[in-house]
Amino acid sequence: MTDAQSFYGRWARVYDWVANAPGVASWRDRTADALALSPGDTVVEMGCGTGANVPVLRERVGPSGRVVGIDVTRAMLDRARERPARTGETVHYVQADAARPPVRAADAVLATFVAGIFEDPASAVDAWCDSVGPGGRVALLNFQRSPSALAAPLNLAFEGFVRLSAPGTRLSRQSHVSAFERRVRAARERLTERTVARRYETMAGGFVGLISGTVA
Repeated sequence: MTDAQSFYGRWARVYDWVANAPGVASWRDRTADALALSPGDTVVEMGCGTGANVPVLRERVGPSGRVVGIDVTRAMLDRARERPARTGETVHYVQADAARPPVRAADAVLATFVAGIFEDPASAVDAWCDSVGPGGRVALLNFQRSPSALAAPLNLAFEGFVRLSAPGTRLSRQSHVSAFERRVRAARERLTERTVARRYETMAGGFVGLISGTVA
């Protein structure tokens, strides 16, 4: 078991609670809207965690569509399978590395709050774009520091959240946050290179950023 699997396995229940905190549902709706899903589509969520996004995705693709959730941590997937609203004949969970997904020919790919944990996020985004091919839609949702001057105290809380919510290093708080932001930026830049018809929007006072695009 890798450090990441062990870490997220221990925190599965906490992550599930955070994913269902007040206000988060609106983020999921706006992210699903950015994917422009249609009935019958196949949508893949990379790093699906406990499956909190599955109900809204399943609603968009309908009974003729398919939702595939990929996560490297078995405890996260087990937690997802415990919830009836996150399971069904059209929902499939796969334990695999989301940076090297074993899927092809999807109509859309979603990745929420995972780009900042990959060592090579640009390569991960390439794999996701290749999974959908030309015309497919890819969306990345990530936490970030708010650019608002009024958000300075909350930005400090954000730095602490990043350190507590990611596995791995014993870096200082600042270097850990810098690495996280660098990876998120790399993921967004690669998606920008690979897509057209892009959209970027912020939520939660600028602390959440959503970028989406159609693979060229």
